[in-house]
Amino acid sequence: MRGVWNSCLMATSYPSASEDHAARGLHADPLPSAVTVLVVEDEPDIANAIANRLAAEGWTAEIAGDGLAAVEAAARLRPDVVILDVMLPGIDGLEVCRRIQAERPVPVLMLTARDDETDVLVGLGVGADDYMTKPFSMRELVARTKSLLRRVSRAGRIAEEGAMPLPTIVAGDVQIDRAQRRVSRAGELVHLTPTEFDLLVTLAVTPRTVLTREKLLADVWDWVDASGTRTVDSHIKALRRKLGADLIRTVHGVGYAFEPQDGA
Repeated sequence: MRGVWNSCLMATSYPSASEDHAARGLHADPLPSAVTVLVVEDEPDIANAIANRLAAEGWTAEIAGDGLAAVEAAARLRPDVVILDVMLPGIDGLEVCRRIQAERPVPVLMLTARDDETDVLVGLGVGADDYMTKPFSMRELVARTKSLLRRVSRAGRIAEEGAMPLPTIVAGDVQIDRAQRRVSRAGELVHLTPTEFDLLVTLAVTPRTVLTREKLLADVWDWVDASGTRTVDSHIKALRRKLGADLIRTVHGVGYAFEPQDGA
């Protein structure tokens, strides 16, 4: 196992979100000056490798080796982000995520040893914002963690600046209140995770326009490497499960389009 994870540290360099923003002439939101990460992983070699890599970024990383310890640590530390393995002794990562989010919303990057679609969808449903399948590149893990942190920073900056509220999107029987970050369909409130909401808005602002997986990945996750496009697919499946399969059309080999009902 140690050899596998050491090899992850030498993985090919991926472009960072800040590099992508610079290339496109966009402003990248800064990361918080001090970052605390809770690493929930029961395999010591993996947990230590992740914690050491995060420490190299200048962040504080604490390890919890089981589910109950993770819930306690989250309440005590109030971390900026949680990196959470699904398979844990005691209570599993899905229940840990559910309990942590009930106490205090926090970005969660879920780790899974199995590329099981059901596990991923359930994880997203209980509040995880992103997922990675083992084994993975440590550079990619750091990049995705930074992406989650930037999104939180961006939301805080917008709130502090008191920006003009964005208009509600009304598309058929779907209403997307961007100011309150609420979504309803046919008058029924639909609970979405922060990532699901951002993905839906990105699609809905250009209805009936096909957006590639790579563009969605860059716009929603600040991640520009094609290795993450399966994350987009999983979140699309989660949206369809919650809002109905008719709202988002798949263009095979290209991407997705938001398809509101006639009259929208």
